[in-house]
Amino acid sequence: MTETPGLMSRSAEAPSPRTLLDVLRSTTALAPDASAIEDDRGALSYRELMAQVDVIAARLFAAGVRRGDRVGVRMPSGTRELYLSILGVLAVGAAYVPVDLDDPEERAQLVFSEALVRGVMTAAGFEPTAPDAATSVVFDGAAARPGTRSTPFAPPPDPADDAWIIFTSGSTGTPKGVAVSHRSAAAFVDAEARLFLRDDPIATTDRVLAGLSVAFDASCEEMWLAWRHGACLVPAPRSLVRSGMDLGPWLSSRRITVVSTVPTLAALWPAEALDSVRLLIFGGEACPPELVNRLAVDGREVWNTYGPTEATVVSTAALLTQGEPVRIGGPLDGWDLAVVDAEGNLVSDGDVGELIIGGVGLARYLDAAKDAEKYAPMPTLGWDRAYRSGDLVRFDRGGLFYQGRADDQVKVGGRRIELGEIEAALQDLPGVSGAAAAVRRSAAGNDVLVGYLAVAHDAEFDRRAAVARLREELPAALVPLLAVVEELPVRTSGKVDRAALPWPVDDGGDEEGSTEAELDPVARNLAGDWRRVLGLPVPELVLAELDADLTRLAQVDQRKARIVELRFFGGLEVEEAAALLKISEITVMRDWRMAKAWLHKELVRDS
Repeated sequence: MTETPGLMSRSAEAPSPRTLLDVLRSTTALAPDASAIEDDRGALSYRELMAQVDVIAARLFAAGVRRGDRVGVRMPSGTRELYLSILGVLAVGAAYVPVDLDDPEERAQLVFSEALVRGVMTAAGFEPTAPDAATSVVFDGAAARPGTRSTPFAPPPDPADDAWIIFTSGSTGTPKGVAVSHRSAAAFVDAEARLFLRDDPIATTDRVLAGLSVAFDASCEEMWLAWRHGACLVPAPRSLVRSGMDLGPWLSSRRITVVSTVPTLAALWPAEALDSVRLLIFGGEACPPELVNRLAVDGREVWNTYGPTEATVVSTAALLTQGEPVRIGGPLDGWDLAVVDAEGNLVSDGDVGELIIGGVGLARYLDAAKDAEKYAPMPTLGWDRAYRSGDLVRFDRGGLFYQGRADDQVKVGGRRIELGEIEAALQDLPGVSGAAAAVRRSAAGNDVLVGYLAVAHDAEFDRRAAVARLREELPAALVPLLAVVEELPVRTSGKVDRAALPWPVDDGGDEEGSTEAELDPVARNLAGDWRRVLGLPVPELVLAELDADLTRLAQVDQRKARIVELRFFGGLEVEEAAALLKISEITVMRDWRMAKAWLHKELVRDS
């Protein structure tokens, strides 16, 4: 690999060109009787799988699907038909365009119309988009033909043909389609085969969890971790994967040994649910160190991967170890990485810059104008085509560190803030299994920066210590109010859904404070003011969290603002702060230490 500061290049080590269909046929030839996929109805061997795939492809061809076409896929999760549909579309030479069954119908129609699909694979069969065209039955339980080959019925795909088109959320709110070629997809599959479990590679005895939505590109990793090695893919219903505790017995009973997932979902699972897992791969979002410390145990490889959809699922990977910093690592074989400054020049060791991706994994946008913008040449690197990720990373020869989004900015109090930077600090807090930052609008119209924390099971989370640590690591304006939630809401992809984060935060009380209902009328009035201005209930507010928000409280009442300062900087309980409102002599004091001393004197005198 190139050792130039700011540059990591492995394009010279790219796997040989081939298609995903080539990968599947090669595995079938090597392990025809191994189990390829298993659901509640039992397992299909690779020989049986390949035969059924050829039947589906033949029927799609008869329905008018041709090489180079695009076919939508929208089917229930957890079924073999979903994966047979994907393989059948690939076998006929078309690209599959997945949409989650749970997605709104409006989004599905938008995606399929943007992709110009010839039809959609559903539980009923292949539904052509042509007017008045009849649905073609493709899942009628037709017996698999013997042998591992079928009579050619259509030209197979070339490496340059598209394998899939996945739509990602756009900054304008309109999904954008990303097309990945067979060349890029197969290179990704083969590169990962060189990476994981080198001493004891994935084999026919392994069983791979398929728990992610096929509309999320990480599902491609699940599928081909199995089918590249002759292992068995075991689909799980989405509801089960998200259930946390219920997944444990399911994983154990099905002897799952390989899992690729997002940290937010893994944080929901008890550690014992993964006892049989020997390869655990994280991706899709930042990985908290606490999760690594809990799950990176002897006998299990745990990897952190990074990669935008626009560069074929995974571009970088790092092997994780307990107690070590969480990196996103270096490039896969065939990928090039560059970390550049605002002028496009390579950064030095230890510096932060935007990650630029090149090499065999580059995909393309269906939107030609968007493609020309995001994949434009990089003259400073000498690259004819480069993907500008918009992600900030810190360059380190031992592996890159993810620093958040370059364009994930919000404005609070006139200051531009990178949410990714805040989330990175939140995820490093002890006991935190997942974190997200967001700006919320309080009832008083104030923008409030909130850090949502999912705390690991049985973890002892010290809120005051967490705030103190954040104040050491972040500028004061970047220290958010902390809200502990049972779990972080996730989108279909498994990534955190910021829009679904609770607001206002529910007031359930806690061991250290009273609920608003339990306070006396004066204290309740003060608590109501806090909630109206800050958007959080009193028990959720902690020492030093309000440093940047006292000016907002002053909008309510300057006297109350100073009492709040006393409450959180001086260690007063809410009842004591409320008592101050009853003391007519109170004045606004510039120094909270002086005010606390005055209060102590007053309380002693009253007692």
